[in-house]
Amino acid sequence: MSLYEITFLLNEDSELNAVKELISSHGGKIAKENDWGVKRLSYPIKKDRTAHFYNWEFSLEKKNVQELKRKLNFNERLIRYLVLEIETKKYTTHGQPLTQ
Repeated sequence: MSLYEITFLLNEDSELNAVKELISSHGGKIAKENDWGVKRLSYPIKKDRTAHFYNWEFSLEKKNVQELKRKLNFNERLIRYLVLEIETKKYTTHGQPLTQ
């Protein structure tokens, strides 16, 4: 399993469980949840001027990522999202990569 980060904007908090269930239904496990709160958008998106920002870390098989993104696109209350893979390199205290 690979480690991913998703940052997404919702206009309704009721959809939070739908996003959790979607990740779980694809075999993912949420490791960390950060709630950044409601923020004003720089410009209106889908006629919304504010959105609730979230940032989560989760693990998921690489083969399931594309399907997860496809299903996220169908959620109309999800304003925007970004899924990124997190590199899991380990470093020493001097910033040098550990050799294995």
